[in-house]
Amino acid sequence: MGIIYMDYNASTPVDEKVFESMVPFLRDNFGNPSSSHGFGIEARKAVVTAREQVAQLVGCKAHEVIFTSGGSESNNHAIKGAAWANRDKGNHIITSVIEHPAVINPCRYLETQGYRVTYLPVDSFGMVSPEDVEAAVGEDTILITIMHANNEVGTIQPLSAIGEIARAQGVVFHTDAAQSVGKIITNVDELKVDMLTIAGHKLYAPKGVGALYVRTGVKIENLIHGAAHEYGRRAGTENVAYMAGLGVACALAFNSLEETAGRLTLLRDMLHRMLEQAVGDIVLNGHPTNRLPNTLNLGFGGVLGGDILSGIQGLAASTGSACHEGTAEMSGVLRAMGVGQEYGLGSLRLSLGRYTTDKEVKTAAELITDQINRLRREDG
Repeated sequence: MGIIYMDYNASTPVDEKVFESMVPFLRDNFGNPSSSHGFGIEARKAVVTAREQVAQLVGCKAHEVIFTSGGSESNNHAIKGAAWANRDKGNHIITSVIEHPAVINPCRYLETQGYRVTYLPVDSFGMVSPEDVEAAVGEDTILITIMHANNEVGTIQPLSAIGEIARAQGVVFHTDAAQSVGKIITNVDELKVDMLTIAGHKLYAPKGVGALYVRTGVKIENLIHGAAHEYGRRAGTENVAYMAGLGVACALAFNSLEETAGRLTLLRDMLHRMLEQAVGDIVLNGHPTNRLPNTLNLGFGGVLGGDILSGIQGLAASTGSACHEGTAEMSGVLRAMGVGQEYGLGSLRLSLGRYTTDKEVKTAAELITDQINRLRREDG
């Protein structure tokens, strides 16, 4: 067995069917979708199909889908675009302290431009309180942006309840759903969101492609100006091959969502049980039930997450801490959740995916157990 990959929240491999759908537009059907000849017509058909496939997965109309270069662009377009378009109404934005940098940093940037941002806290499970959102809304609030599921611990936020508040107050509501699209149901009407971010490489499409859902009637300024591509909302000649790939990835996810989620939940919980029984002195970071089916974030006492992974050559995963010049620093997400220093620094994020097998889970549990026991003996 080669290296066991358990870092699907960081990036997924490109599905073979996705890859196959892309090849014709890289090799033969290379036309510009704006061209009127046969090459352009074939390319345009592919873009139309891809847009419909993305729309089907999130439950929106095809014309509400804007193709982008990925999750970061989608978040920037949503946040800056809504802020700029609604500046006459106010300058207040609400977000949370555990957002991805692709949300936090655009908000930080807007603060330098005269906008005011409220960063809401989370509870010990990493959950944002709808009551906190409601209390933060004021007459000058123009945007709420709360992620759907956290990338580190997998906790799923109560978007529907927050969406009710946003609608009652007439505030635009955006969610970064990069981690949830393709893993759980992300129907925009059920979630009551006005904008939703999709990142291709989180659901078995290539890096460099994504999408932004914008509900009809929502005011949003363009981020990229130029020709009238994407219904005039995002300039740039269409990346047809990658759009086709994202479309197929969304179709594959739509057709297997429930089955895949169920299988990954079983594998995730099996991995948790094995480690809990074999290692001891372990805590679960994140909500015990209301989290992504593939995500397991565990804190191990008496060891550093980086030391666990550095001693295992056959496992690809992530830690809940970062090392800087010989010192370890706990993840900001775990810190915001109130996780203790020992378990925060000793945390691992093990995220499973489409190609994870029972055998890999069992082997990974053995490798992690052996390494932790070795480290604890050495610290003795």
